[in-house]
Amino acid sequence: MQTITAAVCHEFGAPLVIEPVHLRAPEAGEVQVEVKAVAICHSDISYAMGGWGGTLPAVYGHEAAGIVSAVGAGVPGFALGDPVVVTLIRACGHCAPCATGRPTGCETPQDDGHGPLSTLSGGRLHQAMACGAFATSVVVHHSQIVKIPHGIDMAAASLLACGVITGVGAVINAANLRAGQDVVVIGAGGVGLNAIQGARIAGARRIVAVDMTEDKLAAAREFGATDGVLATEEKPWRSAKAAMGRGADAVLVTVGAAKAYDLAPRYLAGGGKVIMVGMPHTGAASSYEAASFAAMGQSMVGSKMGEAVIRRDIPWMVDLYGQGRLKLDELISRRWRFDQINEAIADTKSGSARRNVIVFE
Repeated sequence: MQTITAAVCHEFGAPLVIEPVHLRAPEAGEVQVEVKAVAICHSDISYAMGGWGGTLPAVYGHEAAGIVSAVGAGVPGFALGDPVVVTLIRACGHCAPCATGRPTGCETPQDDGHGPLSTLSGGRLHQAMACGAFATSVVVHHSQIVKIPHGIDMAAASLLACGVITGVGAVINAANLRAGQDVVVIGAGGVGLNAIQGARIAGARRIVAVDMTEDKLAAAREFGATDGVLATEEKPWRSAKAAMGRGADAVLVTVGAAKAYDLAPRYLAGGGKVIMVGMPHTGAASSYEAASFAAMGQSMVGSKMGEAVIRRDIPWMVDLYGQGRLKLDELISRRWRFDQINEAIADTKSGSARRNVIVFE
């Protein structure tokens, strides 16, 4: 058992408390990673606000990169000093979804009562999303990490753990977008910008960004959007269809707002898909005209973590980054110290940031 420092949530909606906690050594199949950078994701904020329920006290944080510092028994392919990305995608490798190439849908339950964290007094401390990366070190299952090249900027690499694979993967893996098709991306925040650059990489003909502000639309164009539409228009789908000359083959909803899901089908062409990426709070509901979906041959597709296979997709994205074809550095709004984590969260909640990243010295 060792003592590390973590940002602990003791009460939903309250500031996180930076304090010493205990972290056990990695057991069979596990790896310990010294965290070098962890990004602030809106999912962390939703959990910390109580929007999705959960167990307290807890350590959030799931978008991280660091250095392997210990390896448990039976872990192949990792050694001390390896730089890695740490994700929340924990996969057993043998259940039906894993066996068919969909590790994001792994059905093997995690033993939450046997997590690696505990309070100094020995009490239970929840490792949220199987990561708990708002901390100086984590112990995770080996399926959650991917080796990356030495020398890569850790703040940029951390974004590959969630925001990038979620956005790019939603286009490539969930939408199966073909070159020449048209795309609408609702929301030009961190995940939305990655969906936009995923559509650019996939060869989309038109990429229409929809957001509430001109600043966000300008950022969308930087990442590859061909057109921008203000969501504040009375009927923004009309402007989007005018830009494309038709409805969209894929509409990616990257914001966690039920209203956005209500309106998303209005942007679709016949045979088009709504790709459901953003997660509203528990209990939020949307409504649709089912007959329209049936008559137009349209569909709704859930996309969890971009349906990523991390040991296939992250090395590919690292290569694109090295070629200058995938933007990572441009996603970082600001780098913060660990003791500034509550300020970084507040800045993220304001909606102005692309991605705020905590960097550990």
